[in-house]
Amino acid sequence: MPFQKICNNMVGVLKRLKPVLDDAMDYKIPLHQNLCKVCEELDICVNEARDFIEKWGPKMSKIHSVLQSGTLLIKLQSTSLDICHMIVKSLESPPSASVLANLQHYIQELQCLKKETAMVYIEKALREQREDSEPCKENLKEIIELLKLTSTQELLNETIAVEKERLNAERQKMKGDLEEINEIVNLVRVLRDYVMKTEYFAVKSGVSFPPYFRCPLSLELMLDPVIVASGQTYERQSIKKWLDHGLTVCPKTRQRLTHTNLIPNYTVKAMIATWCEENNNNRSSNSEHNTGNAFEEQKGDNSFRSNGECNGGQNIELEKWELQSPYIHSRSESFSSSISSSDCLLAVSKDVSRVSDKYQITNVLSVEAGGTENGKNNNSNTPNSHSRVDSHPVSNSGLNELTTSSHVNKLIEDLQNESIEVKSTAAEELRLLTKHNTENRIIVGQCGAVMPLLSLLYSNGKGTQEHAVTALLNLSINEDNKPLIMEAGAIEPLIHVLKTGNDGAKENSAAALFSLSVMENGKAKIGRSGAIKALAELLASGTLRGKKDAATALYNLSIFHENKARIVQAGAVKFLVELTDPADGMADKAVALLSNLSTIAEGRLEIAREGGIPSLVEIVESGSQRGKENAASILLQLCLHSSRFCTLVLQEGAVPPLVALSQSGTPRAKEKAQQLLSHFRNQREAATTKGKS
Repeated sequence: MPFQKICNNMVGVLKRLKPVLDDAMDYKIPLHQNLCKVCEELDICVNEARDFIEKWGPKMSKIHSVLQSGTLLIKLQSTSLDICHMIVKSLESPPSASVLANLQHYIQELQCLKKETAMVYIEKALREQREDSEPCKENLKEIIELLKLTSTQELLNETIAVEKERLNAERQKMKGDLEEINEIVNLVRVLRDYVMKTEYFAVKSGVSFPPYFRCPLSLELMLDPVIVASGQTYERQSIKKWLDHGLTVCPKTRQRLTHTNLIPNYTVKAMIATWCEENNNNRSSNSEHNTGNAFEEQKGDNSFRSNGECNGGQNIELEKWELQSPYIHSRSESFSSSISSSDCLLAVSKDVSRVSDKYQITNVLSVEAGGTENGKNNNSNTPNSHSRVDSHPVSNSGLNELTTSSHVNKLIEDLQNESIEVKSTAAEELRLLTKHNTENRIIVGQCGAVMPLLSLLYSNGKGTQEHAVTALLNLSINEDNKPLIMEAGAIEPLIHVLKTGNDGAKENSAAALFSLSVMENGKAKIGRSGAIKALAELLASGTLRGKKDAATALYNLSIFHENKARIVQAGAVKFLVELTDPADGMADKAVALLSNLSTIAEGRLEIAREGGIPSLVEIVESGSQRGKENAASILLQLCLHSSRFCTLVLQEGAVPPLVALSQSGTPRAKEKAQQLLSHFRNQREAATTKGKS
């Protein structure tokens, strides 16, 4: 290990210096005043090195250890050289051949002593960070290899170690150390990104999983994904280890965690299970975890949990398989949009919806309007499907062709042509080019198509407007395009489409807002823009597809706490309560969003005021498993915060279905039902005691 080599070199420097100093004493070489000062400096260096080595432990950061020990070695080397040169100058008469030979040999050894290779690469990487230049991949690879960070567990340990040292430096107000450690924290993040992007561990182990199914902390396939207060999803075991070390910031976003509750993310769990099944992976290939049948219990479960006040999200690009779920759109424009892991998108069904070969859907989240749902008419009442085929006639080969920058630039010129027809045709072609082809999305984004497309959102031609908004939605699938679209001022034009577009344009505008909301600060910006009001109106008056898109976007926005009140104020609760009717095919979506809104006082008041309690009790009795769970969660929130609401719930006959749920529901549903029943008993006992007194 580099750290051990550095320590050995420190010992070697001092061991070789000792005979030189012995010769100086034996031959009574005059000790110059400056030589005494340098010897004192050496004494300080030796003490520093000894203290460091004595305090060092294997759980400390390897990167920081190499930098600290390497710096101490350089000090020892420099001070020892100074001593040797001063001894040579102090020689009053020609010394014996052996003394001179010893001095010259030692000086040569010191001058030949080079920095430890790992330290060189670390310093290069840190210098690149300070200069805001692209990190050299070769440097990163060398750091990983030299420091033996070649397993996910080692990289996790390094991440935790450096964060603990940062926290310690912060507490002790060691400004200099804190600056260096913050740089190391950023370097570790760069190393993790490198590992994720290059699938470094997959290459080493021969096992490859989609990067978005890997825990951002452990980089392992997630077996038990959970959501933390920042909205990020992690493997339970990894984030628990992080929290157990007293670390209270989100490893990915660096946000301070307001609480340490871990909320299961059944969406991601079910999606991983489906992916493993479709790829004939027994999930035991993971290099450090045997997943066994960890996901079996979630198959066929088509809803999600909603809880907490999450903010932010882990970006996941979902590609090349079809899934059906109330909150996972499978559309032909291939909206493999980033999913906030905290967005708690509804869990994926084992029964994947199939579409015709001509329009095979290749992504979980897609963007096209006007197709079929589960192979049926758009008016299907099936609650657990949201799969859509492209109604736009175009061949498969056309969808997958790789375009060129020159061709895209010509189309961008056409977008600014005076002819409406030319503009519309160009927007349509960009939409089709970005439909399935990942590379095309990158090329179109880099060529500067965003601004011209945004200007077309104000077009009076509804077809042109729909082509433009759908092309933007396709572009937003790519992570690099998201900030381009946001910085170009996309929110206002998208709101305009929500208000004025045809049905397809409105639906895709809502989906675009959802896609952009997974960016850091995206939920806050969109929430403050007025988009929530327009989405609530779409929830009220849109097509079934439009309502589903609006509900998806609103749910994602509701994860940011400030937006909950905005959604309530926009009047969404009334429409959500209406949509809890199973006949509308949106009961699970509606109750999931209501569950989030029930965590604030305004939300609870509106749910009761709009007559939501009877519908919620009915869902507890006869809804889907996850619908029952979320309905019970809402009822618990209502009852805990208001005795009046508690009375209303009891009047609706909630006790029998809650008793049944406490025996046969999901683990969380059982827990909520038992808490409610216990609350009812406590209320009754309190009333009895009060009556007797």
